[in-house]
Amino acid sequence: MRKVIINDPTLRDGSHAIRHQLTAEQIALYCSAADKAGVPIVEVGHGNGAGASSLQLGESLLSDEVMLSIARNHLKTSKLGIHIIPGFATIERDLSKAIDLGVDVIRVASHCTEADITERHIGYARRRGKEVYGVLMMTHMASKEVLAEEALKMESYGAEGIMLMDSAGAYLPSDVSEKIGVLVNKLNIPVGFHAHNNLGLSIANSLAALEAGAIMLDGCARGFGAGAGNAPIEVLVAVLQKIGYDTGIDLYSILDAADLAEKKILKEIPSIQSTSVVSGLAGVFSGFSIHVNRVAQSYAVDPRDIFFELGRRQVVAGQEDIIIEVASELAAKRGV
Repeated sequence: MRKVIINDPTLRDGSHAIRHQLTAEQIALYCSAADKAGVPIVEVGHGNGAGASSLQLGESLLSDEVMLSIARNHLKTSKLGIHIIPGFATIERDLSKAIDLGVDVIRVASHCTEADITERHIGYARRRGKEVYGVLMMTHMASKEVLAEEALKMESYGAEGIMLMDSAGAYLPSDVSEKIGVLVNKLNIPVGFHAHNNLGLSIANSLAALEAGAIMLDGCARGFGAGAGNAPIEVLVAVLQKIGYDTGIDLYSILDAADLAEKKILKEIPSIQSTSVVSGLAGVFSGFSIHVNRVAQSYAVDPRDIFFELGRRQVVAGQEDIIIEVASELAAKRGV
């Protein structure tokens, strides 16, 4: 059986869906459940990663230090992972502290054309003896050739694997096959894929990634994540088991973990709403959904128009302030 490494960012990407208000009890309960299920890596923290709690991006209920300490205490066999975006996270304040707290796996992320900013963070984490992956976000915005160039940079910095993120849920399976296939052929390190479900294709896209040579996949309990959510880990594990892949995860236990997440963490199960579809078509980061809907109501404009304009401007995470600018301009055009 071919092995697949599953990373579970329920307690990181899922944080977007509840405005980063994870409680100590929720972190403890889910970590214990995921650990029991044999999930290889459990990722914990603010939705935008370590050091990202802020007024602009949303303030976490708990500090990074508290979240990671709780998770570390409840993960016995699963590895503890974090997501790091240089610029939000510094080496001295955030990365060093996370390593001191016992983090095992560090994924250093950048926009798909800005891998250069990850060099120092990847190098530092490797020197500290940690398992380190490079992550390219919003990858629908770059060609396969550009993605290969950026991934090769991360490999040269010391990354032990590369994750492609479909941050906007914009991919079709053919897109995944093409881009993952190129990276698999160009790199000497493993490749993985992180799916979002805006167009209802998170499982199909994850399978396309495997067929193209990826060996790492992301999945969240009940798809818990920004916008329409991620690939549901319990469905992903079940489908992989059905077609003969070995995840090392116990099916019943991961189903139990997903049930627990629904009862104890999720305010509502992620679903494909009209704005989710438009977000995917426009190629806009799924985490913008809450902000766009709120601003659209305030300015009495159609949130779908905001999404398409944000897509035209190629806005990315960290540029949330442009949502208000776009809504204001749309309202002015309508004479609102």
